[in-house]
This record gives sequence, C-alpha cells and structure tokens, in this order.
Amino acid sequence: MIDPVGAPRLRVAVIGVGRVGSVLGAALHRVGHRVVAVAAVSGESRARAERLLPEAEVLPADEAVASADLVLLTVGDDQLIDLIGGLAATGAWRRGQLAVHTSGAYGISVFGPAEAFGVVGMALHPVMTFAGRSEDLQRLDGIPYGITAPEPFRPVAETIVLELGGEPVWVPEYARAGYHAALSMGANHLVTLVNDAMDVLRAGGIDDPSRILTPLLTASLDNALRLGDDALTGPVSRGDARTVRAHLAALDGTPFREPYVAMALRTMKRARQAGRLNAGQFAELLAGIEGTDAAGSAERPSSEGDQP
Repeated sequence: MIDPVGAPRLRVAVIGVGRVGSVLGAALHRVGHRVVAVAAVSGESRARAERLLPEAEVLPADEAVASADLVLLTVGDDQLIDLIGGLAATGAWRRGQLAVHTSGAYGISVFGPAEAFGVVGMALHPVMTFAGRSEDLQRLDGIPYGITAPEPFRPVAETIVLELGGEPVWVPEYARAGYHAALSMGANHLVTLVNDAMDVLRAGGIDDPSRILTPLLTASLDNALRLGDDALTGPVSRGDARTVRAHLAALDGTPFREPYVAMALRTMKRARQAGRLNAGQFAELLAGIEGTDAAGSAERPSSEGDQP
C-alpha cells in the first residue's frame, strides 16, 4: 500500500452503501481521504454507513455528489446508467470531479452524461466478494482491480488502486463485457456447480457432502489454475462413455441432468482440443449422451482410470 502522506487528499461521496461501497469507502478513509457524504436509503445501508463510515453525512444522492471531489458509484449494474444520467439531469456533477464505478460489466462509456459536465469517469472493479463487514478491509490487500479509464488518467486510476493495497489490471473498454463474463463463469457459476454436486450427494444419503468434496474441489481448482487443460480428469476426459451414460441415468428426472450434459459436452470439446480424446472416443461419448433416453438403461461404469 502506498504511503498517502503528501498525496492529494480527496473528499469522497459514496453513492450506494452496499457491501462494496461501504468497504471501499472505509478503505479510502483508512488511507487518508475524507468520506464526507453517503447516499443510503434502506435501513440496512444506513446501518452499514454508521458502522463503517461514521463520519459521513447521509444526504440525497445529488447533494452527496455535489459535496465531493471523488464520487464512488457502487450500485447494481442495471442501476448505474440511469443513476449517472439522473445526476446529470439534476446538475449535480461539476467540472474536475473524479467519478468511479465498481461494476465489472461496464467501462467508461456509461459516463457520457457526466463527462458533458467535465467529470472524469473511471471503472475500478475489485475482483473479490464482499460481506459489507469490517473484516473485508483485510481482504483488500493484494486483490486485483480491473481498471478502465481515459488514457491520460490511467495513472490516477492506478494510484487509487495502489492506495487501496490492490493490483491494477488494465481492461480495454471493448473487453469489459467479456472480462465480466469470465469472472461470472469462474466465480458465480462455480458456486452453482458446487451446490448442485452437494445436492446430488445429499439425495444419495450423504449427510456431509462438503467433507467429501472439499479436498477434491480444492485440489481440482489448484490444478486447473496451474495446469490448464492438463488438469482434466474423470470419465469424460478419458472417454468412459459407459460411465457417462450411467451418470445420466442416475440424474434422469432431476434438475441436475441438463447442466451435467452441458458441462460434459464442453469438457469433451476441451479434452478433444487438448489431445486427451481421439475422434472415436469423442464420437462414442457424444452418441452416449444423445442416445441415453432411447437406450433406456445404462451399463455399469468402468472402475479403471484416473479418479474421480
């Protein structure tokens, strides 16, 4: 974390005191900036502000913006565009302000209405989950931030991230949607995948599925991040069509069959591209997946090969 001594100290307004806004506001305060105002509507948001930003005044959004040098916009993705435009319509923006949003999905094009007032907009997306509690402050050190800013202000965006103890990662404007899709696939979809696996185990009478999955999933994630497609294991990657048909038969009539098929097909393609499956194995797996219902029954799975 850079030493804030001697650096310009900014008056900060936080618009949207959710889990992210409350923590980042507190982090900016920690390095010497002054959070002078927040816009918090719900009782939960006001409680967060009182807990993490006790010196900030609770104001309507337009008044909070007008009081600040740096405006931190931490609302939901679908609210962001209307919020920026609405603040422009009220004349809240003023020349020379810095406006920062934390959305992963958007870059700086959303700041058009504010830029017309002479505002400099930047996107700083912390790649971390937040609970909106003080312990989140400790998790900020070393995390990456996906940043997008006008090129002349790129050093300013990087400085803010470094002040927060983070690692700036440049994301071009055109890549923002794909960047955010990748993070959603890796984080949000992972949660769904893990919970589906636990539900299937519970349905099979396993009382503590996390006990079984934790060492396996921990090792799988580590291997995937380090080894890429070389980390692929299991029946799909080794071409065990009988095992896959047995899985599908076991999942028939459940909400888990469709996602299993989708992931199996995607895994087949990655395994084929990586040279793990030959053309014959790929075709046999595909025929097994497409013909499971017509077959009416599944053969016993093979017990040979790597695990699981």
